[in-house]
Amino acid sequence: MLSASLSYMPPIGLHTLSLNGYISVFEWSGIWHSISLTISSAFISTLISCLITFIILQSTWQLPIWKKIEPLLSPLLAMPHVAFAIGFAFLFSPTGIVARLLTPLGAFDFPIIINDAINIGLVLVLIIKEVPFLLLMSIPIMQQLNVDKTTKVAASLGYKRHQIWWKCIFPQWLKKIRFPLLAVIAYSVSVVDVSLIIGSTNPPTFAVLVWQWFSEPDIQLQPRAGAGAIILLVLCFLLIALHRFLEWGVTTHCRHWQISGRIGLRLPGLALFTTVASIVTLSLPVMILWSIAQRWRFPDLLPSTFTFRFWKNEWVNLLPVITDSIIIAMASATTALAFALLGHEFKIKYRWHIPSLLIAIPMLVPQLSLLFGLQVSALYFSSDSYWFWVVWAHVFFAFPYVFLALDGPWRSFDQRLTQTGLSLGKSPWHCWIKIKLPLLLPAILYAWAIGVSVSLAQYLPTQMLGAGRIMTLTTEAVALSSGFDRRITALYGLWQALLPFIFFSLAIFIGRFYSYRSHLNLTTRKVTGNEPINKKSQHSHS
Repeated sequence: MLSASLSYMPPIGLHTLSLNGYISVFEWSGIWHSISLTISSAFISTLISCLITFIILQSTWQLPIWKKIEPLLSPLLAMPHVAFAIGFAFLFSPTGIVARLLTPLGAFDFPIIINDAINIGLVLVLIIKEVPFLLLMSIPIMQQLNVDKTTKVAASLGYKRHQIWWKCIFPQWLKKIRFPLLAVIAYSVSVVDVSLIIGSTNPPTFAVLVWQWFSEPDIQLQPRAGAGAIILLVLCFLLIALHRFLEWGVTTHCRHWQISGRIGLRLPGLALFTTVASIVTLSLPVMILWSIAQRWRFPDLLPSTFTFRFWKNEWVNLLPVITDSIIIAMASATTALAFALLGHEFKIKYRWHIPSLLIAIPMLVPQLSLLFGLQVSALYFSSDSYWFWVVWAHVFFAFPYVFLALDGPWRSFDQRLTQTGLSLGKSPWHCWIKIKLPLLLPAILYAWAIGVSVSLAQYLPTQMLGAGRIMTLTTEAVALSSGFDRRITALYGLWQALLPFIFFSLAIFIGRFYSYRSHLNLTTRKVTGNEPINKKSQHSHS
């Protein structure tokens, strides 16, 4: 990518290093407006997502309501960004459900937040999708912060709950949530598929602009696209540096606000979470309605005529796309899971592993800044193995999520169980299959479902490594969202939302069923006397 940005690409006849690519980028009309849109939308969405996440934790953590919130996080995360963006557009477009509800009240001038000039819609979509992610990442962090002891000590000094959270817990939480926030920044800077559906169009965000340059038919213009990808990477690093500077200022340098009295903010965290969850949940029934609506005039709240004609007519085209999406997702998730299992076992056996920061590079670097290098590298091996390279690209981006999802369960596993099996003469493979795998199977299945979900949501890797020849639900949904029939768009968006949910449900069901069967078999063996229960029987068996 770096060599391409410097106009050195021998396969297309460019043999001289130059800065023409960078010059072409900054000569583009509206380039600074596009860059400012990218920086502002990424920074604002990340900042607001961070604050909303902490406000929800402040209002609900360790309270009975949190037990109702925590199970909802995984279903909210299961919906891909593209599917939610389509549902969000159906809700908040000038002829959407919200406008239909407000029209009888006299609110005829509904504000345009879909494809608006200042990216309000894009910022809202990013906030709503990132809050559940940050909440889920905050669960192990909050368990490490010893909130009970901190609350008791601060309460003995006369502080109220909301004051304790802002002054004592917020600085600690902000430091530990750093890595998920960096991942959110990287995604917000480089998002292309959601920006194509919701974001501004004239000019688009800088990531969309770079993607358009990559799609130019004239390959002699590739240095401009490579330079744009390098600049996108620099923008991401600048925002990460800005985040680190703000974190240092809030938690280390400017600490006067922590000791300046008992001032604190009490904000409605439960109401914020209810709003986020409601918008995500409502997007599904809206897509279902659009997929079976034959006639739906504005401002009617419901279609006047229903039909399944679009399901019947489009099913011939939709079924191969669903099949290809599932095959690619399962192949990439299974491969990523195998790599992750090998990595964790290697780390345990040899006490050496690749740093987590290096593994997480695909999460912390804009996709466009990596995919061009992957695409050029693929050309050196085989230029027409599109299926293989698409699966490989999906593995590349799914592996960090799978690896990190298994990190906690692998750390918490008691290695003495394996050592006991080895001391009884069993092989390491037998101990892994009979002892470790049954205990960690629910976590392994859940990590595999995460890999499937990440693969199903990939847009740029499929487009670039597949050269437009491989169609998935994500690529088709993005293509159809640009002015095609809303019914067909809703159909593809609905299936893209359902597939991750189906895989997550299967993973959870199989894990719980296996745990239940294991517990039942163990109980049966004890009752029938096939397993030693007391020390005397254990001695006789030995």
